[in-house]
Amino acid sequence: MDKSKFYLEIKHVDKTTKARYGILHTPHGDVEVPMFMPVGTLATVKTLSPEEIKSLGSGVILANTYHCHLRPGEDIIKEAGGLHNFMRYDGPMLTDSGGFQVFSLQSQRKITEEGVEFRNDYNGDKEFFTPEKVIKIEEDLGADIIMSFDECIPYPATHEYVKKSTERTLRWAKRGLDAHVREDQALFGIVQGGEFEDLRAYSAQELAKMDFPGYSIGGTSIGEPKDVCFKMIDYAIKYLPEDKPRYLMGVGSLDYILGGFERGVDMCDCVLPTRLARHGALMTSRGRINIKGAEYKRDFTTLDPECDCYTCKNYTKAYLHHLFVCNEEFGKRLNSIHNIRFLIKIVEGAREAIKEDRFKEYKDEVLAKYGDERGF
Repeated sequence: MDKSKFYLEIKHVDKTTKARYGILHTPHGDVEVPMFMPVGTLATVKTLSPEEIKSLGSGVILANTYHCHLRPGEDIIKEAGGLHNFMRYDGPMLTDSGGFQVFSLQSQRKITEEGVEFRNDYNGDKEFFTPEKVIKIEEDLGADIIMSFDECIPYPATHEYVKKSTERTLRWAKRGLDAHVREDQALFGIVQGGEFEDLRAYSAQELAKMDFPGYSIGGTSIGEPKDVCFKMIDYAIKYLPEDKPRYLMGVGSLDYILGGFERGVDMCDCVLPTRLARHGALMTSRGRINIKGAEYKRDFTTLDPECDCYTCKNYTKAYLHHLFVCNEEFGKRLNSIHNIRFLIKIVEGAREAIKEDRFKEYKDEVLAKYGDERGF
């Protein structure tokens, strides 16, 4: 990895917590951390254009290795000049390894030391992912940040199973690191270890020895209680290098996002804001609302008076309600614009709070405002 093209510059650490503010330098631009990253599974954030995503304040966005491999195929994306050219996004991008998607197949997959065999979702063909193959796919896709291939361990699981899986994931990480050749991509190691302190510590320490450009904390937000998730972070993060970015995978509710930042996490992602938007659930400064409710049929007020997004500046709840009940795609777009901007704006506030040494106060204020809704 060319370290002059990818590195984290820590500007300030909050005095009351471990929250960090900094600049992540990448080949496709510099972005502030901590950050929330919108997910574009199939090289698109559903219903939105790349220009709209940038206008909402996004830095890094994600694409999914597993899904892009199946459709349209990494060969086509490589021929197009990589993900950035293919989807016309001019900011930094990240691809996951497909480990979570393979994990979600469960009954359709077989894990061996060599890799994972599974069935193609679309045509039923057998597929086989090895650490080397996944790295090659990600190199062809061409994102700035790529992930090691790992097993996303189910919760709960026995110490014996988690130990064997974590050790195998570490061997896969080393194989992927050895296979990685592109100098313009940062390959992250992924910490596993389930809910067990000794295994999380071991995984983090062994990955740190491999000197990855960044590190992810995986195996979280898969059904475990919130306190267990936070323990998983705490068990691992103290062993990760302070000068490298730390990425908490798959969290999208405010309590998990801010709880991660409080512990020193720099990056997080989730499909939650766009998934909720497509089902009519909207995050607002007054709490979560379900726009399909009949009470919004004649509500001609703005969705959220504290929001600066295009949706809130131009449309009423009555119009959003109308679009939803008529199943109009424009409604899903407007809802998605708002939900993504809502989360990114909360994170922008978190960055300012860190710089002013008041992150804990900010976090407590935000979570108190949304109460038991867990930030949606």
